[in-house]
Amino acid sequence: MNAESDEKPLGSRAPRFIKASPPLHRSWQVVIFLVGLAVVVGGVIMLPLPGPGWLIIFAGIGVWATEFPWAQRVLRWTKRKLREWARWVKVRRQERALRKEGRTPPEWSGAAEQVEPPEQAERERWERQRREERARS
Repeated sequence: MNAESDEKPLGSRAPRFIKASPPLHRSWQVVIFLVGLAVVVGGVIMLPLPGPGWLIIFAGIGVWATEFPWAQRVLRWTKRKLREWARWVKVRRQERALRKEGRTPPEWSGAAEQVEPPEQAERERWERQRREERARS
């Protein structure tokens, strides 16, 4: 199932009465931009300090995504990469558990094939890292 086909179309999610008036809609966009900017700046400030910096930054992008298509695309890309990373972590944990039990993970298990990165350069880098890790173990 394609995740993007299930997602809402890109564009403004402002109420109809705001979209009906161009000056009001422009003002709405300015307010949304400023609120999102404040949240993102707060997240950036939290990066070196204690606090959930990245989480706050993504929340700010989420605020922008209610109004701006570019932010919606950034959010979709981020979610897709996060899902890929989570699958990769799951496979790594399974392989580590198998090694702890003294078994070698299958070379071409179905789980390993599911986490291959889609881009060719990433795929080559990923395969090279996998070969190096297998050689070390």
